[in-house]
Amino acid sequence: MTTVRQLLEKKGRNLWTIGPDETVYEAMAKMAEKDVGSLVVMDGEKILGIITERHYSRNVVLKGKTSPTMPVGEIMEKNVVYVLPEQLLEECMALMTDKRVRHLPVLEGGKVIGIVSIGDLVKGIISDQKFVINQLEHYIHS
Repeated sequence: MTTVRQLLEKKGRNLWTIGPDETVYEAMAKMAEKDVGSLVVMDGEKILGIITERHYSRNVVLKGKTSPTMPVGEIMEKNVVYVLPEQLLEECMALMTDKRVRHLPVLEGGKVIGIVSIGDLVKGIISDQKFVINQLEHYIHS
C-alpha cells in the first residue's frame, strides 16, 4: 500500500501558492498557467486556505460577481482538509469522499510539503492494484 510520501516522491512536490490579497483573477490565471485546479493560500509559510476552480465557479461566476479586483481571501476555503505524509492513499480517498474535496495539501511538521489531487490518488491506487494483480498472476503460473 502506497503512502502519500511515496506518491509525492513519484509525482514531485510542486506546490503552487497564492497570497490572500492577490486577486481571484490572478489565481485563475496562475491555475491556467500551471495547469492545476487549486492553489494553496499562504501567508509566508503559514497555510490560510485553499482556492479551487470550484470556489471560483460557485462564489464568483454563479453570483454574478467579477474577479479582477476581488481578493482570494474573500472566496477561499478557510477550513482546509489536509493529510500527513504517512497516510495511505486509500485513507486520503475516503477523506476526499467524506469531505467532498478534490485536493488535499500535505502537511509535515506544520509546513505544507505538497498537494495531492483525486487524480493523483486514482493513479496511485490503480498502480498498486496492477502490482497486486501481477504478483497473483505470477504466483498462479509458477
